[in-house]
Amino acid sequence: MFTAVMPKMSDTMEEGKIVTWRKQVGDPVAKGDALAEVETDKVNIEAEAFSAGTLRKILAPVGTVVAVGAPIALIGAPDEALPPEYAEAGATSAASTSAAVASAQPVAAGVAQGGNGVAPVAAPSFEPAFSSLEATQTAGGRVFISPIARRIAIEHGLDFARLHGTGPGGRIIREDVEAALEQQETGQHPAITITADGAVAVGAAPSVEVQAVPLSQMRKTIARRLQQSMQTAPHFYVTLAIDATRLGEFRTAVNEYASSLPQPVKVSFNDLIVKAVAQTLKLMPQVNVSFDGERLLFKKQINVGVAVALESGPNQGLIVPVVRDAEKRGVLDVARESRRLAEAAHAGTLKPDDIQGGTFTVSNLGMYGVESFTAIINPPESAILAVGAIIPTPVVVDRQVVVRDQMRVTLSVDHRALDGATAARFLQELKRLLEQPMAMLL
Repeated sequence: MFTAVMPKMSDTMEEGKIVTWRKQVGDPVAKGDALAEVETDKVNIEAEAFSAGTLRKILAPVGTVVAVGAPIALIGAPDEALPPEYAEAGATSAASTSAAVASAQPVAAGVAQGGNGVAPVAAPSFEPAFSSLEATQTAGGRVFISPIARRIAIEHGLDFARLHGTGPGGRIIREDVEAALEQQETGQHPAITITADGAVAVGAAPSVEVQAVPLSQMRKTIARRLQQSMQTAPHFYVTLAIDATRLGEFRTAVNEYASSLPQPVKVSFNDLIVKAVAQTLKLMPQVNVSFDGERLLFKKQINVGVAVALESGPNQGLIVPVVRDAEKRGVLDVARESRRLAEAAHAGTLKPDDIQGGTFTVSNLGMYGVESFTAIINPPESAILAVGAIIPTPVVVDRQVVVRDQMRVTLSVDHRALDGATAARFLQELKRLLEQPMAMLL
């Protein structure tokens, strides 16, 4: 009997959510067949079977969040007996999962009926998370808990041995720990109400209508990773104004040529910035690094991530597809690859290789008219470039006031890996390339 487990589909993935099962119990399975569609921290990807046989049992129903490496299904011969632990615990697992899904149905129904993706509900309440130890411990005293649930519990000083698990086989999952922490917090901070006669009453707060929108795996990961980045990486920021007048002229000339090609392509300002960043990283490899506690890891490849905002669909949030070996690509090649990645991001068809291995990130809000901003470093990288809008600005040239197209860029830097002088030199070199864009062709 082969146990299919939740695969690790990205460097940062710790858990995945079963969106749908491509195979059902009793279906034949060939090696490489898609078993289920999984929502990860970045994209939805199909989990493949690594063994052939018959799908004998589904251990993680649709909607279940499963830790990486945890079992999701059993594959074997049609008449092969199920392992004892699954033959007995499977029913309990399915029942507990069904109960968890059923408890969430009022909110889900509100979403379906409302048609706007949110449901007005009362302030959320939770079922008691603490119960007998028999629900989560074996005879030997072992507690079945997912790695991420264990980490969260330890960080908050929570005795997870007293939790009741709702995952497969009674396993304690992240939602169980978060519910227990919410209960704990509610119990420690009772509501205080001042009545009309001035008396102080301690008790439950009056119900408030809220809109409950469950977090997607992507949004959960964005929250966790960016909080971790700000808490662990000491950020500092360096801003520089760049004259983009010649850059605009250069872009116009390139696009005139590119429009006449058999496969026309349109080059954006961001494509030119990505190309210039890649060449600057080649000249200054000390910026193309990661901090690893006791070491600096110098990356041999220059893979520039391009932040893409997903403002619609189930996975709203921010994703960073990667233009690989950007310094080796021509301007038109960078434009084509950036376009492919952006379209795949919006269509939800990015592959794991499209989002892994970035060494530096460019985040551009210029198209929204934002003049300047600071960006949070995308770990494990050590720097990120925030690009503002190109704005006609009065400047002094040869003691004369003239109007030039100006662009402000801000480099966010991890001070553990880089110092201010290095960051300043990086921006100076980037400024030189963008103000003399023909150098990008040399």
